[in-house]
Amino acid sequence: MSTTAENTAASGATGVAPEVRDAILNVSERARKARGELATARRSRKDETLLGMAGALVANAPAILTANRRDVEDGRAKGTSEAMLDRLGLDEKRIGALAAALEELAALPDPVGNVVRGRDLPNGLHMTQLRVPLGVVGAIYEARPNVTVDIAGLALKSGNAVILRGGSAARHTNTVLIQILREQALAHGFDADIVQGIDELGRDGATALMSERGSVDVLVPRGGRELIQSVVDHARVPVIETGEGNVHLYIDASAPVEMAVDIALNAKTQRVSVCNSAETLLIHAGAEEAGREVLRALSRAGVFLHVDEGARAWLPAAAEGSAQDATDEDWATEYLALEMAVKTVNSLDEAMDHIRRWSTGHTEAIVTNDLAHADRFVAEIDSAAVIVNASTRFTDGGQLGLGAEVGISTQKMHARGPMGLEELTTTKWVLRGQGQIRP
Repeated sequence: MSTTAENTAASGATGVAPEVRDAILNVSERARKARGELATARRSRKDETLLGMAGALVANAPAILTANRRDVEDGRAKGTSEAMLDRLGLDEKRIGALAAALEELAALPDPVGNVVRGRDLPNGLHMTQLRVPLGVVGAIYEARPNVTVDIAGLALKSGNAVILRGGSAARHTNTVLIQILREQALAHGFDADIVQGIDELGRDGATALMSERGSVDVLVPRGGRELIQSVVDHARVPVIETGEGNVHLYIDASAPVEMAVDIALNAKTQRVSVCNSAETLLIHAGAEEAGREVLRALSRAGVFLHVDEGARAWLPAAAEGSAQDATDEDWATEYLALEMAVKTVNSLDEAMDHIRRWSTGHTEAIVTNDLAHADRFVAEIDSAAVIVNASTRFTDGGQLGLGAEVGISTQKMHARGPMGLEELTTTKWVLRGQGQIRP
């Protein structure tokens, strides 16, 4: 029995049928074989493949949309939430955006082979630390067909093979997308197995993938709290957590009213189903005008407000029917909907204390004209992204020039924040000498 097979047999994938374990073992071994050539491929070849994938997505938009409508209709019939349906749904504009993300990736520098640091040692050895691919990346996510394209593109450019488990909710869409990506990989001379999907193997397939230590190098879960925690609890493969986003926006006493309104509206309503939309609004008690205007604007936009006593006093009369008293549960909730928790605070310190208690470490923002307060907020808030006087919606790979993202990591080891090309690499130390031996 091979080492990989031994790892799988000892994996503890309890209750998984042997044929599913064998299928995942086969997929992972094919991925490891396929990524050998990709890991050393020239940038020009990888970029041409990405551009081919982008063009094929646009050319095959009708087939993608047909499959996607089937997934959305099935989801609606099963009572899937509107937030999840929004993540699941594609249209021509979103397909165009997926293609554009691949084109942006093609234009970005290739991290593979970059020298992180290097120097000549006193003994004459020349030392370099190089960026190299992680190897085989597994991704487990749900109802996000855009993730299928984003991760496959990032993996290709960074020299990694990828195994995708996109969940039953997007199965038809992902099947079509993966077929298109594989066809383009093959058309450009790569092994099609640099991109593989395992949705047909169901939850048992995901469980077996989590156990494939030794042939899968890293696993990235992307989704809600339950999915991420399940992977973290059960995986034997190293995991990079992409956490949920209980995102805070703090309006300081000095915040310009118009800026506060614009940022709050964008952070909450520009797209509610994503992890960097704002979920809790903190307003300084001295920012009464800004508070009243922001709450009025949110109410007009259809946002249901969970308010404390101070914020309730600022509600416009028309909003009384679309608000209720906030509880501790609200401070902990990632709504992913047109809902928002609102709390008044008496100081920057009180705002930061609230964030420290309830934050998931994703993104926090402050609106202020006080430079000292901005600097303290940046220095003292320990989240993956901290924003001053801008919407929380900018914590996004595409917005930050990364082309796309695998996810937004809320952990502190290896990668933190939006994970782009460099975050899908590790390093290798290379020593070159002329016969040196250690005394």
